Amino acid sequence: MRGFGKILKYMLPYWGKGISSILLSLLATIFSIFSFTMVIPFLGILFENQPLVDNPGELAFNAEAIKQYFYYFLSQIIVTKGARYALLTVSILVVIFVFFKTLLQYLSNYVMAPLRNGVVRDIRNHLNKKILELQVSYFTEERKGDIISRMTSDVQEVEVSVVRSLNNAVKAPITIIVYLGVLLMMSPFLTLFVILLLPISGAVIGRIGKSLRRKSVKGQAKLGLILSYIEETLFGLRIIKAFNTEQKINQRFVDENNSYTRLMNKIWRRKDLAGPSSEFMATIVIIIIMWYGGSMVLNQDFTMLPQTFIAYLVIFSQIIPPSKDLSTAYYNLQRGLASLDRIDEILDANITINEKPDAKPIQDFKNFVEYKNISFKYIEDYVLKNINLKIEKGKTIALVGQSGSGKSTLVDLLPRFYDIVEGEIIIDGENIQDLKVKDLRNLMGIVSQESILFNDTIFNNIAFGMENATEEEIIAAAKVANAHYFILQTENGYQTNIGDRGSKLSGGQRQRLSIARAVLKNPPLLILDEATSALDTESEKLVQDALFKLMENRTSIVIAHRLSTVRDADEICVLHEGAIVERGKHQELLEKKGVYKKLHDLQIFA
Repeated sequence: MRGFGKILKYMLPYWGKGISSILLSLLATIFSIFSFTMVIPFLGILFENQPLVDNPGELAFNAEAIKQYFYYFLSQIIVTKGARYALLTVSILVVIFVFFKTLLQYLSNYVMAPLRNGVVRDIRNHLNKKILELQVSYFTEERKGDIISRMTSDVQEVEVSVVRSLNNAVKAPITIIVYLGVLLMMSPFLTLFVILLLPISGAVIGRIGKSLRRKSVKGQAKLGLILSYIEETLFGLRIIKAFNTEQKINQRFVDENNSYTRLMNKIWRRKDLAGPSSEFMATIVIIIIMWYGGSMVLNQDFTMLPQTFIAYLVIFSQIIPPSKDLSTAYYNLQRGLASLDRIDEILDANITINEKPDAKPIQDFKNFVEYKNISFKYIEDYVLKNINLKIEKGKTIALVGQSGSGKSTLVDLLPRFYDIVEGEIIIDGENIQDLKVKDLRNLMGIVSQESILFNDTIFNNIAFGMENATEEEIIAAAKVANAHYFILQTENGYQTNIGDRGSKLSGGQRQRLSIARAVLKNPPLLILDEATSALDTESEKLVQDALFKLMENRTSIVIAHRLSTVRDADEICVLHEGAIVERGKHQELLEKKGVYKKLHDLQIFA
């Protein structure tokens, strides 16, 4: 079946546990057979037609020799101690055999637990690693909720439906083959009916489950959409309440949830056909055997004794559970492989930001950064057109312009969040695509408009990415960022948890923590992406003071909507529709009376 190779790749490291589980299951099946064959001597003693054996024969490791020796042992008990004692002996043997059977079954499942959970862990680890490796552009085209769904419910579905089903898919055929082998020795003629009817049963089950995988893909995709709605609701709860759209958002969720429920009803109804259909087919076979074999026993045309025939039926009845497990496993595999297909869409996604095998290390920024003939597009239309810009070390370059003019895209190309389509970016004479990505990003500190903080302590948020930072260094960075005072006012100081995305702090406080994080990193290149545009006047002043301290003796690229914040920049570049249309100092650009002057006048008027 398509997709097995991928899941087997994850199971290979645990092959020893898988083989051990199969061997233990095989031994359990053998003890199970011994317990059921005890029906023959038990009924023989009960019906008083058990043949007595007075010669044990030669002991050997084959079925006939073991049978001969056992009947000799039982005959001796009947002769010396009576039939009642023989029945008790057979009953005790059944208990012993069943004990070892159940013990071995438990041990088989016991050694399988690390395999099942290990496979799930490995898949999650691979997914998380791949998500961290994928370029930023991948996530602009995917829903967060759907990615979370693939990492959680889809991975769990693989464990439940694929790993466990493969376990049954391997063990069940072995169990069936062993039982059929015993039945074949007991009566080759009757067993022929069983062998002929099993493929018919399999064909019926396969036809029922034909569309299950396709429906399961739709079901998991629906669940991903539902999780996306939940994520959006939690993130936008304030806006939802502010605009009184609770009913609309709730109805959207209810509609998708109802659709998902209807789809899952179809999937489960189809899946639940597996057990009953296999059980029904097996029952038909048993009835045929009971009628045909029973007729031959009654007509005395059969070499099998009545008690042997009853034992035959009992052993054959034990084929039903593994047959049922096998058909259920087939259905589960269809669902699990559908989830595996969704997981593989992430694992097989192309990584477009690749590091060359011979990439050069870079430890410091010495001279300049240069954008040479840069053009870039996300899909079809170019958002940057023929950009040429040289930034000398120690200079502050400001990028201004209307929203959508390409400012953020221009700076995102420098740390290789995206790769350029045309042209090249040079750092100290080296193309950034020839440098090690980790070294390149180590040169930069980024403070964006939206403060990206984690549900952790203030200390750990400032120290993010700096594993060996000391408390003194953290406090020093916080002081530079004008954050130390408000941190001391919190409940636990630097050990205060700031909540999801820093929700326990104000906007200005969150931004100052982001600045403190950049101060601690102490990068030679600084990127400020509208770092003060979302703040009130008082917070903006505190943050602006912190930024000025941060920018001292550093090369800075500043994106700003508020032109007052970039008056002192060494050079201001005005972007319009993806191109640099003006450049110069603040006063020079005002005197040109061009786009910059228009933007300036609009802000003054506002």
